[in-house]
Amino acid sequence: MREYVMSKQLLRSATSIGANAHEAHNAQSDREFIAKMYIALKEATETEFWIELLIRTDYLSRQQGDNILADCVELKKILTTIIKSAKARMQKGPQ
Repeated sequence: MREYVMSKQLLRSATSIGANAHEAHNAQSDREFIAKMYIALKEATETEFWIELLIRTDYLSRQQGDNILADCVELKKILTTIIKSAKARMQKGPQ
């Protein structure tokens, strides 16, 4: 049962990353875009937590978990870069 609860939480946070990134592309302003990307980043951090917990409780093998974690870490780097770029673009103002 605990595995089901943790897996469900992992699914929710992981799918929320994509949903928020998708919403960001339809943002009405740079601020809204950045806010949605921040939410996606927070969800990626939560996803990382659930993966680590599934590894520690042996519901995922170390190898499985490490492979998924590597993807999650890479996604967090991408989201961080997007946020930094959007902030820099916003500070420059209209072109």
